[in-house]
Amino acid sequence: MEKTISEKIISRHSGRDAGAGDIVVVNIDVVMAQDGTGPLAVSQIEKMEFDKIKNSSKSIFFIDHAAPSPKKELSNTHKVLREFSKKTGAAISEVGKGVCHQILIESYTCPGDIVIGADSHTCTSGALGAFATGMGSTDIAVGFVLAKTWLMVPETVKVNFNGKLNSGVYAKDLIIYLISKITSDGATYKAIEFAGEASDGFSMDDRFTISNMAVEAGAKTGIFNSDEVTRKYLKKQGRENCYREVTADGGAKYENVVDIDCCSIEPMVSRPHTVDNAVPISKLDKTKIDQVFIGTCTNGRLSDLKIAADILKGREVASSVRLIVAPASRNVFVKALDEGIIKTLVESGAAILPPGCGPCVGVHQGVLGDDEVCLSTQNRNFKGRMGNPNSFIYLSSPAAAAWSAVKGYIADPREVLSK
Repeated sequence: MEKTISEKIISRHSGRDAGAGDIVVVNIDVVMAQDGTGPLAVSQIEKMEFDKIKNSSKSIFFIDHAAPSPKKELSNTHKVLREFSKKTGAAISEVGKGVCHQILIESYTCPGDIVIGADSHTCTSGALGAFATGMGSTDIAVGFVLAKTWLMVPETVKVNFNGKLNSGVYAKDLIIYLISKITSDGATYKAIEFAGEASDGFSMDDRFTISNMAVEAGAKTGIFNSDEVTRKYLKKQGRENCYREVTADGGAKYENVVDIDCCSIEPMVSRPHTVDNAVPISKLDKTKIDQVFIGTCTNGRLSDLKIAADILKGREVASSVRLIVAPASRNVFVKALDEGIIKTLVESGAAILPPGCGPCVGVHQGVLGDDEVCLSTQNRNFKGRMGNPNSFIYLSSPAAAAWSAVKGYIADPREVLSK
């Protein structure tokens, strides 16, 4: 039977000819949890009376969501992860190293892998041609100790990005547009396989952004085939030896095919309080903002910071706006320092946070006040997401975020990019 990418990867890891709808047990390559979900996974492992984990080199606990810790209760949960990792040999990614999803793509995920994580945006690794998905902490606990999990093989929606992107339009705009088109539950428990002539030209950073937000349409994973772009990225990371070709079969069966004409897409923004509540920025009427956040596992990579810095260079952030920037990883931070990107951002008025999730999860470093409005490059704008249910979150690309920080309201980046 000719298969989708997800069906091929799951078949290989289950040792059977698996198709959509089948329930299978699979071997997993990478398993992870972060400081919000890891302590529960550790508790479940202890309740099951396991004293070791199966594959310590590919079992990782990340301290990134509240890092550095803002209060003693969270510090104590960090201690749990450190002590468990020391006891079992599991890897520990410490404060300041970066966001779990960014570290996975930099150092762990390979094409053709199955990656599971106690975090919904684990699907980011799908950009490397892996079947990567988020699960609950109890399932992840089993993954740690057995290096296995069970799955129902998802049906696949194929999304073809065709045509050329207009000026001021980025990968973030494409995925916001797609989610607005198919809605936030349009791909529930389905794989989204990204293809099309435009996709072939996407950088790895573009692909990471798009795969990261597949779950915002309810998807189980968001996956690209691996190609020469993938190989070059892995080589740059010193991991070219893990490259393998991962593609769908020509006659693979899809639940649905969605064709997107990139030429028709403008810079987009998601309005509160759902990601699919999206419109072109040109449709907004100078919505005033109090805070701008550039970073996260969606848009905290070097190319994102560079886009923002290019717009902010020689300009100042509006006096009414707080601009917060958090590199997605230590590697990104160091490269941004080397290239002068951080200096440009600071000179414009930005506050730079250590690599990590920062304000995105709403537990520290940028919690909003009542009735305040934030324009963010993160992946979610749910009510209360940034720590205050009485605030409002809009989502955009780094270019729109940077230009809006200068203007003091949500502004179209084409205004500056066309000059």
